[in-house]
Amino acid sequence: MKPDANQLVETAQRGDRAAAVGLIELFYERIYAFLRRLADNDADAADLTQRTFGHVWQALPTFAGRSSVSSWMHGIAYHVYVDWRRADHRSEPHSNEWWANRPAPEATPADIVAQTDLAAAVYGSVDELEPDLRPTVQLHYYQGLTLQETADALGVATSTVKYRLRQALAELQKKLDPEPNPLTSTANSRII
Repeated sequence: MKPDANQLVETAQRGDRAAAVGLIELFYERIYAFLRRLADNDADAADLTQRTFGHVWQALPTFAGRSSVSSWMHGIAYHVYVDWRRADHRSEPHSNEWWANRPAPEATPADIVAQTDLAAAVYGSVDELEPDLRPTVQLHYYQGLTLQETADALGVATSTVKYRLRQALAELQKKLDPEPNPLTSTANSRII
């Protein structure tokens, strides 16, 4: 049975190092997978993950539980990544084959898509999204955060997350299905 993240935080806040280690063990793979997709390489992702948990340890005494532990940690990870990018670190583009060989540690919507022929195209297309859209898609779909948790992690309103996801999905649909389907177009016009 997985330990409860909130209990681990409370215990770690009282100085229990075993609880802090348990917290890292509970979230390390998810944070690393998120940062690996953003940073585009394993070495940078590992470094960013270490930095993230350093920040988590420093901020642990101030965690008040206004968001889930997961969204709080992903928010720290996202801000560590943004600071790293501001330091002019450029990510290297990777081939679709590279992405296909790096599945998330848990079964996510991305894992399901990875089993289809479109998986490589989806990963590649997400990589090409605008800077605000890419982490939103990755947090919500790849990491499985709720809309509220994604909003908390990115420091934006839930409505902004919804807008970004709709925009990202529209862009992905255009890239992956350049020929409009008359049945789909008619159905979409009725929805609007």
